[in-house]
Amino acid sequence: MAQQGTEQRVDDEFIVDTEDCEERERAYRERGTARPITVVGNPVLHKECRDVTEFDDKLAALIDDMFASQKAAEGVGLAANQIGVDLKVFVYDCPDDDGVRHVGVVCNPVLDELPADRRILDDSNEGCLSVPTAYASLARPDYAVVRGQDAEGKPIAVQGTGYFARCLQHETDHLYGRLYIDRLSKRDRKDALRQMAEGTPRYETVPND
Repeated sequence: MAQQGTEQRVDDEFIVDTEDCEERERAYRERGTARPITVVGNPVLHKECRDVTEFDDKLAALIDDMFASQKAAEGVGLAANQIGVDLKVFVYDCPDDDGVRHVGVVCNPVLDELPADRRILDDSNEGCLSVPTAYASLARPDYAVVRGQDAEGKPIAVQGTGYFARCLQHETDHLYGRLYIDRLSKRDRKDALRQMAEGTPRYETVPND
């Protein structure tokens, strides 16, 4: 998992991503077009993505499509490589454990390394749109901080607790070529892949020919 780079500021204020969620998510989604989801085995999911270097209309259009794709698949977070795009950007529309909704986008995310006294593990179930119909228990810290840039390239920091913390870690992992099943034991990974093989996705996926 990526750690915070020394060149990044540690005093970034956390963005407010809990206001006007419905309006902001709808605006993104209505401008975008839903794309099929890439699934485990697709090469784009298994390598580190390229940094976002151009914060332009093309990136804005991608973000719109990502929100539309996330909604169509009924997800709470989506990384660009999950729709086949090799760029470090993810979007989210995710509640925390208090039911507070968070909506936003992060480019070039880097997870803070938590001090030992903040590492309280939560072993809740986790799933992934790129491993459809499969779930497994996975221990992750119940607090996370991600630093990166917004869609205009401005430095941002996002913090999350509980389910939202899991989302931030999960989506950042994607952009460095790691799926949640890669963090499982061999037995649990095999079981997750079995669940996927036996299930039927409720959304369009890209076949691995």
